[in-house]
Amino acid sequence: MKPRLAELYKSKIVPDLMKKNNYSNVMQVPKITKISLNMGLGAATQDAKILEVAVKELGIVCGQKPVVTKAKKAISNFKLRENMPIGAKVTLRGDTMYEFLDRLINLAMPRIRDFRGVSDKSFDGFGNYTFGVKEQIIFPEINVDQVDRIVGLDITIVTTAKTDAEAYDLLKSFSFPFRKRNEN
Repeated sequence: MKPRLAELYKSKIVPDLMKKNNYSNVMQVPKITKISLNMGLGAATQDAKILEVAVKELGIVCGQKPVVTKAKKAISNFKLRENMPIGAKVTLRGDTMYEFLDRLINLAMPRIRDFRGVSDKSFDGFGNYTFGVKEQIIFPEINVDQVDRIVGLDITIVTTAKTDAEAYDLLKSFSFPFRKRNEN
């Protein structure tokens, strides 16, 4: 069975964006290609258990096994050696990407404390959107009672949009909760 947002994209979003931006071909309509999640854990240099727990939680949130990232070079001030594990990352594509985006928009983001929307200024100029989440406990899959340490993660949504305006329209049509423009 296709994810709900994938069906919504094909049936409603593509025709709306074609009409709004005067595209002549369906292939010109921007789409989301992947969602990348990154969790940096500087404290993992002192305690390896922190990394294990974070990798497990990121796997629960995403539904796929994260890759442990390692330090590229040694920095003595941070007590960091080369090839020391310092984070975890996951790249989601296809159906798992749409399912994660659906849970993020409809379940996780409304659980953020004092949430008024995400900034619309975090586009990179090439149609990709990156934002950070301060607490992993906003995801309903994580049991708050078993969390030892609150860690944040970065989420990057990569699109085929040529401009930030096209990417904004695409994410807005998925009901992405952007902050009202006059509240900035």
